Amino acid sequence: MSKEGRFRKRKHDNMQPRNQKEEGQSTVTSTPVLLSFESFQKELDAKHDKYERLVKLSRDVTIESKRTIFLLHRVISVGDVGELLHEADVKFGDIRLKIQQIAQELIGEDTCQFHRAFSPGLQEYVEAVSFQHFIKTRTLISLDEINNQLIFTPKTDEVKCSEDLASSCSQDEKQEQQPLCLQVTPTDYLLGIADLTGELMRLCITSVGNGDIETPFEVSQFLRAIYDGFTYIGNTGPYEVSKKHYTLKQSLGKVEDACYMLTVRGSEVPKHVLADVLSSKPSRIDQEEGV
Repeated sequence: MSKEGRFRKRKHDNMQPRNQKEEGQSTVTSTPVLLSFESFQKELDAKHDKYERLVKLSRDVTIESKRTIFLLHRVISVGDVGELLHEADVKFGDIRLKIQQIAQELIGEDTCQFHRAFSPGLQEYVEAVSFQHFIKTRTLISLDEINNQLIFTPKTDEVKCSEDLASSCSQDEKQEQQPLCLQVTPTDYLLGIADLTGELMRLCITSVGNGDIETPFEVSQFLRAIYDGFTYIGNTGPYEVSKKHYTLKQSLGKVEDACYMLTVRGSEVPKHVLADVLSSKPSRIDQEEGV
């Protein structure tokens, strides 16, 4: 009791009983609005996690595709071309396993929502596959041929097990046992082919240094056909494709300069010196553009 004769108010007088407080919290957390937002949170977290996994897989595909391209550039200096191409096929098998993992991540998902996550990897894969195809056949690989390589069927052991357990499997498990495929879009195909022109230009310069006179002229005709096709598309195609047009024109100009040097001054300058001259000399297109 205080001096004024009044009882002092204790701190725990205003506190609610523990049971009532827990009941109040449970009613607050179980409201339909909060429950719906919790479901939204879980859905967004799952989508972001899947997006990050696809980015990592795409990065692995890009790295392995670049290594395969570096391997294929040795085709001019190596003695056994067949062994080198076989080694490249083994690397492409590992790359397709990564792409198969991407396809598994996209089961039951809208591919357009995650396309930007794995698109760079597919573009680099198209560049590497088309480069190998040019080395083998001196032709351009088609989009259908690339997509046919990206159809993954389950192994025979897995098919037998799935037949035995067909009655006990759920619908999602049966969907996972079906053949997987990841289709390359026309835009990714065009962007990969546009990047291929840079690798062909390097192949041309390297072949000149090794004394190969036929390859630069074959590459020149091939790049001219690709450039005509991109010119036909013009600005009607995707914006990313139109941005590659100038780079393609630069590569074509350097290859044509190499063919000109071989035709006019091939007998004057040694072959190993020609490669240094071509790599240091700006192309005609750069001079026309004022670069």
